[in-house]
Amino acid sequence: MDYLEKAKRVLDIEIVELQRLRQRLGDDFSRAVALIKDAVDARGKVVVLGVGKSGHIGAKIASTLTSTGSPAVVLDSLNALHGDLGMVADGDVVLALSSSGETEE
Repeated sequence: MDYLEKAKRVLDIEIVELQRLRQRLGDDFSRAVALIKDAVDARGKVVVLGVGKSGHIGAKIASTLTSTGSPAVVLDSLNALHGDLGMVADGDVVLALSSSGETEE
């Protein structure tokens, strides 16, 4: 398979997965977006939590939010237990990320 065919195959896979994601969007998504918007409008920030790969994805989310004018920080769940939790204030909203949903932290 040449590179062009590989690229087309990757795009086909992405299209299918985006369609699946579109089907899953619902009221939970709308409520989450509203909570984030309300917090930012009230001068709060988005505090993104995650461990491992979820933490790396969280850092990207926080960076993107900040670069588009929405205050956001990433908080490693492990470091939160050692004092970093103090950066969370009234009016902030927490976006907790987990791949498995089973991580104790």
